[in-house]
Amino acid sequence: MKFIEFPEMSFRVENMENIKLPKMVRIRQKYPNDKIDDIKGALITELDKLGNKAQLKGKRIAITAGSRGIPHIDLITRTVCDKLKEWGAEPFIIPAMGSHGGGTVEGQLEVINGYGITEEAMGVPILATMDVELVGEMPDGTLIYCDKYAYEADGIVLLNKVKPHTDFKGEHESGLLKMIAIGIAKHKGASWFHMQGFDTFAERIPIVAKEFLAKMNVVFGVGVVQNAYDEISELEVMEKDKIVERDHELLQIAKKRLAKLKFDNIDVLVVDKIGKNISGEGEDPNVTGRSFMPGFEDGFHTQKLFIRGLTEETHHNACGLGMADITTRRCLNSVDWESTWINLGTNTMIDGGKIPVYLNNDKEALALAIRTCRKIDYNKARVARIPDTLHLDEIEISESLLPDVLGRDDVEIISEPYDFPFDEEGFMIDWFEEKK
Repeated sequence: MKFIEFPEMSFRVENMENIKLPKMVRIRQKYPNDKIDDIKGALITELDKLGNKAQLKGKRIAITAGSRGIPHIDLITRTVCDKLKEWGAEPFIIPAMGSHGGGTVEGQLEVINGYGITEEAMGVPILATMDVELVGEMPDGTLIYCDKYAYEADGIVLLNKVKPHTDFKGEHESGLLKMIAIGIAKHKGASWFHMQGFDTFAERIPIVAKEFLAKMNVVFGVGVVQNAYDEISELEVMEKDKIVERDHELLQIAKKRLAKLKFDNIDVLVVDKIGKNISGEGEDPNVTGRSFMPGFEDGFHTQKLFIRGLTEETHHNACGLGMADITTRRCLNSVDWESTWINLGTNTMIDGGKIPVYLNNDKEALALAIRTCRKIDYNKARVARIPDTLHLDEIEISESLLPDVLGRDDVEIISEPYDFPFDEEGFMIDWFEEKK
């Protein structure tokens, strides 16, 4: 790991002393909350519908484990492992996350172990390598790679979250097809794929995935969709010949379930934490409106984005921090720059690793963010604070935003106005964490 100790920062900006931080109000945004209560039971029911179970006896089956945060992913993976063993198969798990985890075996194991996916917990081996085999080459030169252990297995189970991507839009975005094209292709395949440019992903991913499915023995797929409360709402097991079709259909469901802010056009958006478990870019541009790629400009609008820190699950990977206008010294000191830049060098989006302007604490950073907004009433700054882009139910907004949400049946005001909460060192109090 490569950390840098950033120096304390003190600089003068004219009129900063006159910036008045707004009073804040807690609100609860409401979204459809249907979910699957019995995850294991629902998955077993789905698995039992498969028609190829007898063919798996004695076969070595690789199960993909990605880097995206999925609720109960340890339970889901263990249930798949147990079912395969019940059918007489010999399952094992492979990390399948492109270049995440610093593009190393140790780093990728650390990521999935952090999700509870260990050999002891799963009851099966975890075989980790960065070596790949070439599955094929498309007429346009597109190379198709596969994790060496998965390539040598008798079959592959594709398990992944299906969600809108953060860098492109298409018929297939993040999901089972992207797991094929990039996740299971490891660092080498992911690097090659990203070198072709995100503007090619929408067309290239399904082409590569279909060729992979034609040549490799994929046994079945498991697709997971989460609702706006980060809970599992869809959990589907699909036969090999249904993977392409259902990946697209689950994406449409996921887009409808995506939580978004119920107001727009603010001065400062404060995001407590970003991370690879939250989004490929650390924060989801479908929520913040901030992306280095086109297609997200008509979403949410904020003058300044203040990112406070990183999730524990991201293992110090700060991909997406470059999207921020401002951060803190504490946040920068927590970044593993080597791991971050390996990931960004692979996906070619090195802008995501730029170092934002920083100050010594949250209070100073927020004041500067407000001060550098244009054409606003500095005494009535429109500020919102969210824990991350996955959890948007209970958040904070400034008093000046109340007219935007009053009278809505999908927003509840749950507090009186109060002074922005800081501790003695000038850092915001993490009531979001206390709530969790």
